[in-house]
Amino acid sequence: MRNLLGLITAIFCLMWMPAQAQAQAQAQAQASAPAQAPAQAPAAKQGKATKAAKAPKAPKAPKAPKIFRDCPSCPEMLTIRSGSFDMGSPGSEAGRAKDEGPVHRVKVATFALGKTEITRGQFAAFVKKTHYSTGDKCWTLKDGNYEERSGNWRELGYPQDDKHPVACINWNDAKAYAKWLSRKTGKKYRLPTEAEWEYAARGNTGTARYWGSNPDEACGYANGADKTAQAQIHGATSWSVHNCTDGFAYTAPVGSFKANAYGLNDMLGNVWEWTEDDYHDSYNGAPTDGSAWQGNDAKRVLRGGSWNDAPRNVRAAIRYSSQPALRFNSFGFRVAKSLK
Repeated sequence: MRNLLGLITAIFCLMWMPAQAQAQAQAQAQASAPAQAPAQAPAAKQGKATKAAKAPKAPKAPKAPKIFRDCPSCPEMLTIRSGSFDMGSPGSEAGRAKDEGPVHRVKVATFALGKTEITRGQFAAFVKKTHYSTGDKCWTLKDGNYEERSGNWRELGYPQDDKHPVACINWNDAKAYAKWLSRKTGKKYRLPTEAEWEYAARGNTGTARYWGSNPDEACGYANGADKTAQAQIHGATSWSVHNCTDGFAYTAPVGSFKANAYGLNDMLGNVWEWTEDDYHDSYNGAPTDGSAWQGNDAKRVLRGGSWNDAPRNVRAAIRYSSQPALRFNSFGFRVAKSLK
């Protein structure tokens, strides 16, 4: 019997040892194998590597506007890329004037435009260099009334420093500055055409203002007539104003408010801005290529409204006309530059 039990035990040991060795070998193989690929990874077929699925492309961020100066003391310029827009205002727009229509499609070529209005300091440098005279008469506001009085860009009837937009500037003064800047830099500086101005002011929007249609949101974006003006300017209590407070009764230093989508500051408010165009009382027959509309030398066009203007005048489509020799303490300008 003992011999029989010994034989059975020996046979069992011989059978168990290979199984245990196999289990140990399998455990060692599993431990040394690479981690299993994620469940979502596609399996290889017949030894051919599979291509990874392409992730969807993220939308491209809009290109930042190109900012440059042609000399250390030159105005900062932005490149405004070409495009088309509807110029003018629809009949449903609050505050609309008859000369803002008919709405028409205009294509504008790439050009450069001043990031801000020309400042008092920049204009002073021009006058110092050229001895240019702006005369001694300007329409200024006093006791609630506008009259032509003694004064010029140095004497506006309200305080300024060199960071504020130059005012009491007529069309001829603005043209003279652009001509001097062209000579100084060897570049083609000029006033913007009316179409270029509106295209740039809208900043790829179709609303009355580049921040939207609500005039009472103006105080974050533009310096127009507001509660500050009513509180600080004699005679302004009867003005129609934006129902907000921007902190500036008269002009504000350029760039004090949010820029539009093109990176331009103060396209609305602060000072009216001269354009190259002659004034026509409608857009019937207006060019559609963004060029200046000539043929009526009696008056020139200003755009954008100013520090003392009501909401109806602080809109992208608003137009104002004046004789090229007249100066008001709410008239200024910014320069454009041809890039071809």
